[in-house]
Amino acid sequence: MPAAISFRRGRAAAKGEGGKGVTVITHPLVQHNLTRLRDLRTQSQEFRRVLGEVAALMLYEATRSFAVRAASVKTPLLTTARGSRLRREVLLVPVLRAGLGMLDSILQLIPNARVGFIGLKREETTLRATSYHKSLPKSLRRFEVILIDPMLATGGSAVAAMDLLRERGAKYVRLVNLVAAPEGIRRVRRHYPELPIFTAAVDRALNERGYIVPGLGDAGDRLFGV
Repeated sequence: MPAAISFRRGRAAAKGEGGKGVTVITHPLVQHNLTRLRDLRTQSQEFRRVLGEVAALMLYEATRSFAVRAASVKTPLLTTARGSRLRREVLLVPVLRAGLGMLDSILQLIPNARVGFIGLKREETTLRATSYHKSLPKSLRRFEVILIDPMLATGGSAVAAMDLLRERGAKYVRLVNLVAAPEGIRRVRRHYPELPIFTAAVDRALNERGYIVPGLGDAGDRLFGV
């Protein structure tokens, strides 16, 4: 990893899952909603709603280490209250298409955040991720970047997205996934060992098609009913 990139570490993973720099969010509401998303009986309308709910819950943990600066304000009672403000502007970057399902609920929590987009498609035979769209600010050096993708499977999409962010000078990035596979985590770690990863579960493994097992199927297909 180039010396110019300096990624923050996540907290230690819950119950030792995922390894160093991986935070498994075990909050009961997160796990309750994850179970609903795994259920094959959950239809697209409910899947969209629940995915948004769990994304908002996960965001509290993912943003816990945001840098802040001291600030003071006048209250309605004309006294001064000490507080803090975010030190950097926030940029949300969903990976198309499934990442869109997590975007709106996160924007409700950080309404002033800017939004970029990365479009990646996985080739079904080689499992390689290829980029078909990129919409990002010219320089990302001043941003806290939250990279959003429900599934961390082979890790190819996450690494490809990180490569695009690195090209724009991103220094403060964290990756938020709903479900991760050990293979995907290892691949991301080889390329970006300091990147904090936040997930609701580290599942067993990938199958021969590169899908997470037990997983929840294709998040994009279930999200949009395609």
